[in-house]
Amino acid sequence: MPVPNKSLLERLADFLTPQPSSPSERRLELIATLREAQSEGFIDADALSMIEGVFQVGQLSARDILVPRAQMDWIDINQPLAEIIKSVIEAAHSRFPVFEGSKDNVIGILLAKDLLRHATEKDFQVRDWLRPAVFIPESKRLSVLLRDFKDNRNHLAIVVDEYSGVAGIITIEDVLEQIVGDIEDEHDVDEEADNILALDNGDIRVKGITELDQFNEALGTQFAVDDIETVAGLVIQHLGRVPKIGELVQIDGIEFEVLRADPRQVHILLARQIPKTIT
Repeated sequence: MPVPNKSLLERLADFLTPQPSSPSERRLELIATLREAQSEGFIDADALSMIEGVFQVGQLSARDILVPRAQMDWIDINQPLAEIIKSVIEAAHSRFPVFEGSKDNVIGILLAKDLLRHATEKDFQVRDWLRPAVFIPESKRLSVLLRDFKDNRNHLAIVVDEYSGVAGIITIEDVLEQIVGDIEDEHDVDEEADNILALDNGDIRVKGITELDQFNEALGTQFAVDDIETVAGLVIQHLGRVPKIGELVQIDGIEFEVLRADPRQVHILLARQIPKTIT
């Protein structure tokens, strides 16, 4: 006699007991079950999105979501104090990596509150107020990094490549956004200037919010889709769903690689021309 299908609650309960299947298989099974729970009204869409974000954090490393070197706001320790204060006010960040001589020689982290609170004091020296910089490899798992941020009360880490050069920075906010989605504060500004960034290997790093007109102008493409205004929208419309991190999508001679996404939207992609085959 066939065994009747288990109810949704019974399947959820099964995940609390050891099973012979691999962790990756169990994870996929759990996500599928939770999606069914959401469709049946047991949990809401936001809760499901955050649960999926937690799983995603366990799979990602620092290189997947770092702010690349070219987009960092730096402080040169040898700049005049007035210029440093001006840079800090204009960038409106709370923390800044400080270098001496070369940008690969980060000597500490300057907190904007320390600078603005004490800059008028007699004999003030920026060097005296630097906090220790935390350096991590590109391969560091976000789940481990988040725990380190929490345990050590750090909010920013310098990401270094295999040659000990600075590859970028990553903040606790960047990691949390993988779980809860974008966190916009009063200083976040949508500037088109850094929507598209050419990388050394020829790839183009593109923000999902980049408008198709800007993308077309930069890459010489001619993407035009009714009711679609952004690169993320183009990719989602082409697939019929939100792609996963690492997924490759080919559209009219351009290959898009998803670098950063959550279950609701695409944040960062790589774009590259697909070489034409000679027949």
